[in-house]
Amino acid sequence: MTFKSEFLNILTERGFIHQVTDTTKLDLFLKNNVSKAYIGFDCTAPSLHVGSLMQIMMLRWFQKCGHCPIVLMGGGTTKIGDPSGKDSARPILSTSKIDQNKASIKKNFEKFLNFSNKSNKAIMIDNSSWLDNLNYISFLRDYGTSFSVNKMLSLDSIKLRLDRQQNLSFLEFNYPIFQAFDFLVLNKKYNCVLQMGGSDQWGNIVNGVELVRKKNNSQVFGLTSPLLTTSSGSKMGKSEKGAIWLSPELLSDYDFWQYWRNTEDEDVIKFLKLFTELNITDLKKMSKLRGSKLNEAKIILANEVTKLCRGEKQALKSFKVAKDTFDEKQLNSNLPSEKINKEQISIIEILNLLQFVKSNGEARRLIRGKGVKINNDLVVDENLEIKKNEFSNKNIKVSAGKKRHAIIYFK
Repeated sequence: MTFKSEFLNILTERGFIHQVTDTTKLDLFLKNNVSKAYIGFDCTAPSLHVGSLMQIMMLRWFQKCGHCPIVLMGGGTTKIGDPSGKDSARPILSTSKIDQNKASIKKNFEKFLNFSNKSNKAIMIDNSSWLDNLNYISFLRDYGTSFSVNKMLSLDSIKLRLDRQQNLSFLEFNYPIFQAFDFLVLNKKYNCVLQMGGSDQWGNIVNGVELVRKKNNSQVFGLTSPLLTTSSGSKMGKSEKGAIWLSPELLSDYDFWQYWRNTEDEDVIKFLKLFTELNITDLKKMSKLRGSKLNEAKIILANEVTKLCRGEKQALKSFKVAKDTFDEKQLNSNLPSEKINKEQISIIEILNLLQFVKSNGEARRLIRGKGVKINNDLVVDENLEIKKNEFSNKNIKVSAGKKRHAIIYFK
């Protein structure tokens, strides 16, 4: 389907769109107006991870199409916790911890959005500026009648928890109401006409659309992207080592690059469309690649995503580390590293220290399966002790399988 607006055309051909509240009217509005759209990000950790990258890219494309993106920091809603997709309540964070996380997360957007462009600069605002000061009784009188409990119980975020007979606190039950109120405030203060998010937010977004219609007498829109999983069914943003953080303080540039290089074959073109700005015509040609040729596309994916998120210098550096390690069997000093503060250490301890395994048993199984190497030499002894005085070269490369490598060195 071809749209009148550049934004919807781009999102459609690249695979971003799952649901839209009124496609025809939104398309016409975006064609005829410089518009504002927002996505909310709660401050539950000191960084976003790649599970949020799809939403960040939607805001980036929105700005590139001449519109004004709004990043809504959830300093207020984080104090409640979004029940969407959760089997239990999120941990309650202190206000100071939320503020720390918020300050750190703001850096994640600096590579993707322009906050200084005069014509359509991105806006960042915190919903605590209006939620923290609400008088709850007044709020209920003014807005409580706009929400049906019957309808709220049908929201996926609430219904799934109740269907599983898992506890849903009254605190969490308020979350969809406050999210809808966010849209009302942004529409009133900034003339924001579009809320975007993942498909698990559809019910909450529709709530906001209806609240704005009732209270502001304005037509606004909602748009969701599909929830993204890998072709093997795993959730986007996780690896053997844990979350794939956008912040370099929490995950090295090399590990970030390597995550994308290890993309499953079936996902490469899909991820290139979603997470890079490469020409769609070129990507269609690349979709015909098979076998070892597909590895070239994976390297392009890793380089492009790392360049967007971490910078071009970091992308090139990570690529060189990988090339040295895999193609030329060299020991590149930019590999992830760990310092050893004792005279000797067992191979089991090392594998755990590097987070290559989750238990001693897994470490032993990996060794028995011929999956561990020290300086490219196969480890066959599960009880191997690595001693400082046996290595003239203080840097020692440890490999687990073909894709995980790191350096240990004795202090």
